Amino acid sequence: MPTPLRPYFERAPMASFFLGISSGFPYAMIGATLTTRLAQDHIDAADVTAFTLAILVYNFKPLWSWIVDGVHIPVLGRLGQRVSWLIVAGLLVIAAVANLAIQDPAANLPRMALAAILVAFAGATFDIVIDGYRIELLKPSQLGVGSGMSQYGWRIGSVAAGALALVVAQRAGWEWGYLACALFALPAMLTGLIVGEPPRHREPSARKGIGEVWASIYGPFAEFFRRTGAWIVILFILLHKIGDTLGQLVLRLLLDNLGFTNDEIALYDVGVGFWAYLIGIFVGGWLYARMGLKRSVLLSLVLMGVSNASFAILAGAGHSNAGLAGAIGFENFASGIGGVVVVAYFSALTDLRYTASQYALISAAASVVGRLLTGTTAGAMVNAIGFVDFYWFTTIVALPGILLFWWMSRSGLVDSSVGSAGKAESDQAGA
Repeated sequence: MPTPLRPYFERAPMASFFLGISSGFPYAMIGATLTTRLAQDHIDAADVTAFTLAILVYNFKPLWSWIVDGVHIPVLGRLGQRVSWLIVAGLLVIAAVANLAIQDPAANLPRMALAAILVAFAGATFDIVIDGYRIELLKPSQLGVGSGMSQYGWRIGSVAAGALALVVAQRAGWEWGYLACALFALPAMLTGLIVGEPPRHREPSARKGIGEVWASIYGPFAEFFRRTGAWIVILFILLHKIGDTLGQLVLRLLLDNLGFTNDEIALYDVGVGFWAYLIGIFVGGWLYARMGLKRSVLLSLVLMGVSNASFAILAGAGHSNAGLAGAIGFENFASGIGGVVVVAYFSALTDLRYTASQYALISAAASVVGRLLTGTTAGAMVNAIGFVDFYWFTTIVALPGILLFWWMSRSGLVDSSVGSAGKAESDQAGA
């Protein structure tokens, strides 16, 4: 095997890949796939985008992430803290997706919304466990490659599950489309059983009273916010992905408006998007090694912001398979690079004692603003200004995050914000 490829096929990065597959598919079930399903059932655009508020459940996961870090599951707990939670959370996701499959939005839209919220809760819990497992499994030197493999798995899980749902729905109905996708929970569950428990840096302690429970909840967040510049880091996390989140959650409405069929969407999302994302990941790993964290992250932020402009051009051009291939290809390439370098930075921010809780906070903050705007105003904006101007707007709102990270790099805040997960053992011993 060529030397540059070897790090991607080591045990921990490969495990991260399979974890990512299972992490990505619940998001697709209540994101782009649900948007397509509702649009095809002739639900109003404002109501369709309001359904993206269900995804906001992911942004509340810090509220219960401490449970995953600290609560021991009876019987299954003998498998280990992370592995036992992988099994339980995976089963919850399968049950929630099956429940969403049997709903009829035309007959009872509120019940459909509740089912989507349940999928989001189960998927968010799955994410908490998966992120903690992944970070504790990877060595600091593997964070770039491991984060890229995780994001590659995430994209495969989300795109493949979405494509499978579209193809099956075209032939057998949405119920069977969703039920088939529930099987995507299995890769993470099997990975936990095969690879086993990662090295634990903080074993769950007994909960003897209210004081101990409260300490277990606020402890991970108190440690993070005691760091110099923590609030500025959080501000960057909040801002950096607004434009990308807005653009991607409305994308299926654009494609439906332009008259693309389910088969065309599946072909270009999987065919072009898959390979563009794969190339982006390897380019991201190369950039991370050659340019370092700060410059590679800044470049990826610029590329992800500009990628939204390609959808503005597509919206203006109309139904064009070449245009769709180009827009999806560029967006996936940019996201592949970001999936390596940005996620590596976010993973490095965590303390090894609190990986699940702190990464839940970081990942929740990373998309909350964009998701909130999408659910509350995106549909109305599209109706008011059209898709072309909407996507130019998403390009412009990417600028604050880019400028803030540039300042953080110049001031040294990026380096000082890294937690123990991003430091080698020798660095921690000398600290």
